This record gives sequence, C-alpha cells and structure tokens, in this order.
Amino acid sequence: SQAHDRDDCASTTIPLTNVDSKTLVKVIEYCKKHANETITSKDLKKFNSEFVDEDQAILYNVLMAANFLRNKDLLNILCEKVANMIKGKSPEEIRKTFNIENDFSPEKEEQIRKENAWAFE
Repeated sequence: SQAHDRDDCASTTIPLTNVDSKTLVKVIEYCKKHANETITSKDLKKFNSEFVDEDQAILYNVLMAANFLRNKDLLNILCEKVANMIKGKSPEEIRKTFNIENDFSPEKEEQIRKENAWAFE
C-alpha cells in the first residue's frame, strides 16, 4: 500500500557522516529551488549564480556533498565555478587562490613546465 511505502521511506536512513549540517542545509536549499516547477529558467540561472557565490570552504564542502550524494546538476555548477576560479591564472595564482603549498623543488617544477609546455601557454 502507499501508506506502507511512505512508512518505509520515512524510516530509511541515509548515512551522511561526511556532510555537516550547514552543508546539508545548502544542498537542501539547492534541491528545493530546483524542484520548484514554477520557477523560470532565468530565475534558476540567477539562483545558481548566487548559490555558488560563497567562500571556498563552503563551496568545497557542498561540492564534496554533491559528489557523495551523486547530485550531478549541483556538482556541475560547482565544478564550473571552480573552473572559472582557475581559468586564465598562472600556477602561482592558482596556488594562492586555493592556499596550496608548492612542494616542488625548482628543478622538478622546471621539468614539469618543459614536459607540459602546452599547459603554460
């Protein structure tokens, strides 16, 4: 019966040990907005743009949650945001943007730049 199906659904637990409550609230906000059938595509685009306009820690957590939950649409807008943060930047600028330590020796970095010259054009 339908009532029985609802009971099963309500008692089903989805383990989200990797997702904190603040992140889950963001994921639910995204899902609710995208489930709203009355929203225009223009408004949805505006929502998506504002949704990804967050600090890096939140973006990272939501991206990891979207991946864990296999939410392809959310994952896509977040990956696009990260790609736009990288686009046109030098490796040094990217390291600074994402607070990544350069652990290459000058020799190793030079070797990588030579082997992948196309990526630095």
